[in-house]
Amino acid sequence: MYAMSKKKYTIADIAAMAGISKGTVDRVIHKRGKVSKKAHEKITRILKEIDYQPNLVARNLKKNKTYTLYVLLPDPAKDPYWAPCLEGITAASDEFQAFGVMIDTAFFDPSSIKSFNSKCRQVLKNKPDGVVFVPLFYQEALAFAGDCERNDITLATFNSYLQEGQASSFIGQDLHQSGRIAGKLLHQLLGGDRKMAVIHVDEAFQNAIHMQEKEKGFRDYYGGLNDGSEVVTHTLPHKDIRNAGKSMQHFFKAHPDVSGLFVTTSKGYLLEGALPGTHAHIPVVGYDLITQNIDALKSGTLDFLIHQNPRQQAYLGVSYLSEYFAFDKQIPDRKLLPIDIINSENYIHYLQ
Repeated sequence: MYAMSKKKYTIADIAAMAGISKGTVDRVIHKRGKVSKKAHEKITRILKEIDYQPNLVARNLKKNKTYTLYVLLPDPAKDPYWAPCLEGITAASDEFQAFGVMIDTAFFDPSSIKSFNSKCRQVLKNKPDGVVFVPLFYQEALAFAGDCERNDITLATFNSYLQEGQASSFIGQDLHQSGRIAGKLLHQLLGGDRKMAVIHVDEAFQNAIHMQEKEKGFRDYYGGLNDGSEVVTHTLPHKDIRNAGKSMQHFFKAHPDVSGLFVTTSKGYLLEGALPGTHAHIPVVGYDLITQNIDALKSGTLDFLIHQNPRQQAYLGVSYLSEYFAFDKQIPDRKLLPIDIINSENYIHYLQ
């Protein structure tokens, strides 16, 4: 079977079909200048009949304009989860540079609100056309989104979202649903009528909407079982293994009957060697394919990881804004990526 090539219509072709001048057809297609109602209706009908697609690349080259986009990203040197994002940003930059879209990156310390606010001010000072960013600190991100709106800067977010209307686009996963999936995984491993624990590795949980949504999903799943299951929450206040061990020992003294753990960040590897002997083999579901978590998968400390595909999130975030500026393409309101479940048997295929 051979694919049929679609005829490419020019403005001259459409003008001949409509019996109208090329200039009038051009004004209708590019939505500029005055056109009579009768001519507009006739040309619009023909465009629909032939499924006309304008040459967006040629249109952009005629603009002869350069656009600047900033990506505001947690520093990969501080948290390796964000390292694949750089690959996605670089790939998008390579694709759109030829079309006049220049992309720059600003890193902030993912543990420091002060660092985030400082980088926000730096980005605003440079007056970009658009910004793609990770709203890690929710309240501060809302303030930054307001500043962008007042400065006519188009905004997109990935990994975590802002309330509706604060950004043109969100790329990432349904965080609530990923929490439900974590709940189902542990339920299938352990059965019902169990005490489960949600583990947060962050001191600013109340300002971290992404962790809150994951916990809500997890609790919703177990709450819907009505089988006597209970969910408790524990926050690891430190990000090093030594202090994580002390914290988990205190936790299990208070909750010796906990049967499974759900870690809401990429820090599941902190449980390696941190679980007391009585709970050394407790099932754990975490997030993200970073090297330390893969090692924890192979050792058996982690049973499942939910893969959030940060590279694709960053790539799509930059691409959507680039296409908007370069080709006048509409920005999708939301792009939800698949929720991939990783274990020690299949992780290798996600690294290729």
